[in-house]
Amino acid sequence: MGAKKTLIICKSIHHGNTLKVAKVIAKELDADIVDPSKFDIKNIGKYDVIGFGSGIYNGKHHRSLFEFLEKIPLQKGKKAFLFSTATLCYAKMQEPFKKELLKKGFSLIGEFMCKGFIDYGFLKYFFGGLNKRRPNQLDLDNARNFSRSLLK
Repeated sequence: MGAKKTLIICKSIHHGNTLKVAKVIAKELDADIVDPSKFDIKNIGKYDVIGFGSGIYNGKHHRSLFEFLEKIPLQKGKKAFLFSTATLCYAKMQEPFKKELLKKGFSLIGEFMCKGFIDYGFLKYFFGGLNKRRPNQLDLDNARNFSRSLLK
């Protein structure tokens, strides 16, 4: 995949957890990173591989990724990968987006998930947040290794 042009569509909101992961992946793949609201869908054909990442909200990727995916024309086996940060890491949380991605004709080449710091709502006041200092260096190293696996 080395010479292939890669795009990462990333929605990172509260603490930039997902963006930290996206930057590690982008560096390994020499990829462009863009927020879904700032990408012109007409340019999707310029990329060979597309990564989609966000935090997990109520058990699935951020709604802006779903909205973005709705606007994309049907793909014919274009390679894609998923990544996310979450309070709790359950692979099933990536299933709703994965299902829609496959319906759009993408070929899924990999998935990555790690914990992310959250201090939203009651978690902030009662616990000072969960997963403090996450993603940590080990998480970012795992993201780097994930990226390298996509190159094979």
